[in-house]
Amino acid sequence: MTEQPPSAGEDDIIRVDQTDRRSAAPFLAAAVVAVVVLVAIVLGGVLSPAEKNVTDSDRIVAAVRNFVESSNVTAAVPPPGTACQGFDAARSPLAGQAGAGKSVEITKLDNPMVDGDKGKATVTTKVDGTSTTKTWNLTRSGSKWLVCT
Repeated sequence: MTEQPPSAGEDDIIRVDQTDRRSAAPFLAAAVVAVVVLVAIVLGGVLSPAEKNVTDSDRIVAAVRNFVESSNVTAAVPPPGTACQGFDAARSPLAGQAGAGKSVEITKLDNPMVDGDKGKATVTTKVDGTSTTKTWNLTRSGSKWLVCT
């Protein structure tokens, strides 16, 4: 067997430049954008917290639900902390419905309206399969709405 002489170019050294210089600029730019977004989120939460986005109508709905839920767990009429001073149990929106272990369910709550420190809502309740619709009156006491008669 005879060896053939190497042809020109087979043994030439091919130089590969592996000194590829990459820039950190894209990574730094992404980090800056991420920090700006996080700061915007934090500032948005501090300057406009969710509890400030609750309307008086939402508070009236919550007061009615609180009154009914408290009535379901206590025999006291009105449930403590849910009614205004001078509350007349005989004129309660739940008069003749609640009590004696009966559970009250709100089936519909419409038209919560606010006029200064007074509020109203049309509430349909259900007790033992019987539905009753009444207009509930509420009064603002500080930052809290309370059911009145």
